[in-house]
Amino acid sequence: MVPDLIWVLAAAEEASGGPDIGKLLGSFVQYGMVGVFALLMVLGVVVPKWAMTALTAEKDNWRTAFEQERAAHQVTREQLAKAEERGDVATEQGKAMTRLLQELGHQSQNVPGSA
Repeated sequence: MVPDLIWVLAAAEEASGGPDIGKLLGSFVQYGMVGVFALLMVLGVVVPKWAMTALTAEKDNWRTAFEQERAAHQVTREQLAKAEERGDVATEQGKAMTRLLQELGHQSQNVPGSA
């Protein structure tokens, strides 16, 4: 694999068909630690403190917004559960009232316009 890479780099240098990556990397590395550091900066392995601070602050803002949204949705879910429970209770009360009235002998009348 490495000999093939060397051969490709040599062929690209002879053909002058584009930028020579080997020369570019060599120019970074020839300066020693400064070159290695610059190469790591270009590749994004090393980032400046201000960039990391900005990313951390943005992450914290998104997390806070997510937590607030989740709490708001939890309140909504609780309210919907209570409303459903109240609706079930009202339905049961209506059924009980209907049975009670039927047992007492009340005849239901169809009123025009009602269901």
